[in-house]
Amino acid sequence: MKLRLSDTLKRQKVDFVPKNPQRVTMYVCGPTVYNYAHIGNARPVVVFDVLFRLLRHLYGEEAVIYARNITDVDDKINQKAMAEGVDIDVITSKFADIYTADMRALNALEPTIQPRVTQNMNAIVAQIAALIRNGHAYEAEGHVLFDVESYKAYGALSNRSLDDMIAGARVEVAPYKKSPQDFVLWKPSKPGEPKWPSPWGEGRPGWHIECSAMIEANLGLPIDIHGGGHDLIFPHHENEIAQGVCAQHGHSHQEESYARYWMHNGFLTMDAEKMSKSLGNVLLVHDLIKEFPGEVIRLALLSAHYRAPLDWNNDLLVQTRKRLDGLYEALRKAADVPVVETAVPEAVIEALCDDLSTPRVLAELSALASALEKASEADKPLAKSQLLVAGALVGILQQEAESWFKGGADDDLSAKVEALLEARKTARAEKNWAEADRIRNELTALNVEVMDGPAGATWKLKA
Repeated sequence: MKLRLSDTLKRQKVDFVPKNPQRVTMYVCGPTVYNYAHIGNARPVVVFDVLFRLLRHLYGEEAVIYARNITDVDDKINQKAMAEGVDIDVITSKFADIYTADMRALNALEPTIQPRVTQNMNAIVAQIAALIRNGHAYEAEGHVLFDVESYKAYGALSNRSLDDMIAGARVEVAPYKKSPQDFVLWKPSKPGEPKWPSPWGEGRPGWHIECSAMIEANLGLPIDIHGGGHDLIFPHHENEIAQGVCAQHGHSHQEESYARYWMHNGFLTMDAEKMSKSLGNVLLVHDLIKEFPGEVIRLALLSAHYRAPLDWNNDLLVQTRKRLDGLYEALRKAADVPVVETAVPEAVIEALCDDLSTPRVLAELSALASALEKASEADKPLAKSQLLVAGALVGILQQEAESWFKGGADDDLSAKVEALLEARKTARAEKNWAEADRIRNELTALNVEVMDGPAGATWKLKA
C-alpha cells in the first residue's frame, strides 16, 4: 500500500518513496528547553509520533531513524539562567526532563535520537565554514551571516518572493549586514553568556544553523522527511534549506538534496483565539495531564486532520473522553476474551497511508469496537485483537480497560469502592432499597459512577 503525504515544498500530495527503504530518516524540530511545553507544542509531537509508528509498521522498526532535537542554546535560556544565577545546563536539564515526561504521558514514543545543540558545536562550526567557503556566507564584526541573495531559490518553501519576505519579516537592522534579510549563523556572546570557540571568535550559533548542522551530522543528507509546525515554514525551515543546500553544493536548485519531503501541521487555537500569554489562554501540557488522562489529550490532538487548524476547548476534551470510554467499554466487556495474532485492519492502514487521515482512523476504531460488541463468541478474539492493534498504531488503547476506568484511583479508594459495591450488592439481595440507595449516594460523593450490568456492577471515576 502506497503512503501518500502532503509535501509543503511540492504543494501537493505525493507518493512517499524513501531514498533507502532499509534506512528511512525523519527529523522534527523539537523544544527550546527553558519552560514548560504548551498544548500547541504537543501537536507536532503527537502527529509525527503517528507517522513514526506508521513508518515502523511499513518498513520495520529497525529501519526507521527519527530525530527530534533539543535546543539548549537560546536567548531565553540565557536570560532565565542569569536571572536564577545558574549555568544554562541547570535550566535545560530540568525542562528537557519535564518535556520528555510530559510527552511520554501523551503516549509519544521516544525518538531514535535526540541531538542537542551543545553536543553538536563542531558540526555547526564546520557547516558555517563550508558556507563561507562556498560563497554563501560572510564574516562581519565577529558575526557570520548568510547571504540570502546568493541563494536564488530562497523562498521556494514558503512560496513568497524575497521582497515580500523582507516587507513582512522582523529583521535585525545592523550596519555589518550586506542586506537586511541576511540572517545570523554565528554571533559573539554577550558578557556572562555561554560561549564556544570558532574561527570567527568566541560566541554561539544562530537558531537556524543549529538544525541544519544537526541533521547533517546525525542523519546524513538528504533526509527523507522533515516535519514541524506550520509556523516554522518561514523563516526557520526556509533558512534551513538554504544552509543545507549551499553548504553541500554551493549553488541553487538542489532543495531535495537536503530534505526530500516537507510536512507541516496546522495551527492550534484556544476557543477560536490564538494562544497568547497576554490573553492568558496558554495551556501547559504539564497542567493538562493532571486534569485529563494523557490518552484523552493525545486523541483530541488527532481528532482533526494534522494539516487543518484545531480549536482546543473543553468540549473537545469531554467528547474525546466519551469516545475513549466507548472504546474501552467494548474492551472491558471482552476482558476474558483471549487475544490472537492479527494484522492491522486494512481500512486503518488505508486511512493512515492517505496523508495520516486520523479522523478516518477514529471512525474505523468506533466501527471495530461496535463489531467487537456484536461479534459471536467464536469471532470475539479476532475482533478484540483487531481493535487493539489498530489502537496501538495510533498510540491509544494502551492499558487494561479496568485501569482506564479507575485511572486516578489509588489503592485505598479502590478498596473502599469495592467494599461499598459489595455492601450494596448485599443490600439489594436483601431488598433493602434504602440502604442500597444510601450506598450509591456515598459512591457518587466519591466521584464514582456505578454501571449495573448482567455480570454485576462495575465502576469508573467520573471525568
